[in-house]
Amino acid sequence: MMTDLRYPMKGNTVPFWAVPIIGIIGPMVIITVIYFKKRNVYDLHHAILVLITAVLTDAIKDGVGRPRPDFFWRCFPDGKPEYNNFTTGAICHGQASVIKEGHKSFPSGHTSWSFAGLGFLSWYLAGKIKVFDRRGHVAKVCIVLSPLLLAALVAVSRVDDYWHHWQDVCTGGLLGFTVASICYLQFFPLPSDENGLWPHAYFRHILEPEGDSQAQPTYMSRRSSVQNGSFQYSPDAVEMRSTSQAMDSMEAGQRAQ
Repeated sequence: MMTDLRYPMKGNTVPFWAVPIIGIIGPMVIITVIYFKKRNVYDLHHAILVLITAVLTDAIKDGVGRPRPDFFWRCFPDGKPEYNNFTTGAICHGQASVIKEGHKSFPSGHTSWSFAGLGFLSWYLAGKIKVFDRRGHVAKVCIVLSPLLLAALVAVSRVDDYWHHWQDVCTGGLLGFTVASICYLQFFPLPSDENGLWPHAYFRHILEPEGDSQAQPTYMSRRSSVQNGSFQYSPDAVEMRSTSQAMDSMEAGQRAQ
């Protein structure tokens, strides 16, 4: 095994401090800008759920303990290997913290964090700019794929720096994007949905206002309809009916007497 772990020790092309900026802070800035434009607090709340990836990644790292590709030089900094004659196990004489870090190859934390944050951002942008509106806007597709391209470049850098095996980055990317997809689809419609612009909770709030559980919307002004996937709600748009007969007549398209 040591023969396959003799890759040279290199620095990080993407440093550790840059990962939260790329995978979390960057997407949050973009989501916050859209929030101030759309004034939808649900967007800010649900985006934070991507942090689940960090817990899963660290738990798997500690559980698996796979050596990094440069583990030989972490274990034997002077290049002189030493093994136990009875167990054939390696007797490392390197720095303890460096050796410990060398057992955290699987999965790639850089990759999982990047695909979690940027994957969520990709889902988010797909819904906000309506990339699946069947109008054939190639620019929209490029915007949606840009976050995933950046995440892929981070993943490639981890293999190029000999900090991870290719299996580590593939699994990390799959883990991060899966968490991002679950977090997004749990609260938002599919981007291809007609109402993919807003989260499910937004429509529930519009249709069932708090403190008015018995109220049901029976009339909406002409401007308060769902157009292009967005609700335009006005305070005077809801008229209450007290009988089911009035409701039935409105559903039939007749004027209530």
